[in-house]
Amino acid sequence: MTINWKHMLQTALLGGSLVALAACGSDTNTSEAAIDPDNLTLEEIEEKAQEEGEVNSVGMPDSWANWKGTWDDLNEEYGLEHVDTDMSSAEEIAKMESEGENATADIGDVGISFGPIAKDKEITMPYKTSYWDDVPDWAKDDEGHWLVGYQGTIAFIVDKDQVDEVPTSWDDLLTGDYEVMVGDVSTGTQSQMAVLAAAIANGGDETNLQPGIDFFAELAEKGNLSTANNLSIAGMETGELEVGIMWDFNGLSYADAVDSEQYEVVIPEEGSVISGYATILNKYAPNPHAAMLAREYILSDEGQINLARGFARPIRDNVDLPAEVEEQMIPTEQYENAQPVGDHTAWEETAQELPQLWQKEVLIHVQ
Repeated sequence: MTINWKHMLQTALLGGSLVALAACGSDTNTSEAAIDPDNLTLEEIEEKAQEEGEVNSVGMPDSWANWKGTWDDLNEEYGLEHVDTDMSSAEEIAKMESEGENATADIGDVGISFGPIAKDKEITMPYKTSYWDDVPDWAKDDEGHWLVGYQGTIAFIVDKDQVDEVPTSWDDLLTGDYEVMVGDVSTGTQSQMAVLAAAIANGGDETNLQPGIDFFAELAEKGNLSTANNLSIAGMETGELEVGIMWDFNGLSYADAVDSEQYEVVIPEEGSVISGYATILNKYAPNPHAAMLAREYILSDEGQINLARGFARPIRDNVDLPAEVEEQMIPTEQYENAQPVGDHTAWEETAQELPQLWQKEVLIHVQ
């Protein structure tokens, strides 16, 4: 996967509407019901998946969040061959919808805001896995149509070669002399979440983005808001990125790829927003049991550790990460004031208004 696809998610293919982070509640189900909607045991799913012999994914390539570790494990333990087609969340849904019963994809990984879209289009197969109760309510559809496997929190990535002191708060960005890159707020989910994170840190929420808009407007007035859209390894290698605002796992991955000693990734002290990426199983999957087994494995201890090796924070909080994996992550205490979206309906509405607000109230001040 080209690293920008997932984080600069385009809404154009889905009518330009950004659907909210879902905060669906869920009743506790029995283990049998959680494992399989078709009254199969986990052992039977494993057996049928082995008979299918393959699992085909979209948007889940080896290089993204260490999916390679998961695909290798599924191949070694169950004999599943794997092929991925790289595409954005919007493209994944468009592909499943257009192919219908002639499906080629079994499973996809989409930004959480696209999970409800996929469900509404009736292209998903529900499956809750045996780890259902370990996943927080905000991170799952109550029927299992989408299920978050790993989470991301908006963070700062800082080039220490270009700054005298690493900013650790939103206030630091305003009071210091930093060139801050946030990306394309008109289309990018990551960039829109950065505005929401700033709003949360300054007394707002998903129903009131104005504190976030005001924050970036003030940054722009000072001449410290970069309009470059290069939140990437390339931007780091050219020195274009001084301070970037992006998902924590993106920042950690980029820093590791370029020079982990040169960059520091921090969660802003006043507050931030948590989101996630969710698996969707194709309703018409040619290998449905392999798709179920893949989701099952992703939520297992081994699957969660695989994702963490790719800097993606597990969605389950009862997984003990190996010491060498834990050491590469941002310290847990930095996440104390980070929170998931609480009112997803309000976020859907405000997110649709955000591009216009950004143009009228922020970009007008860019020097």
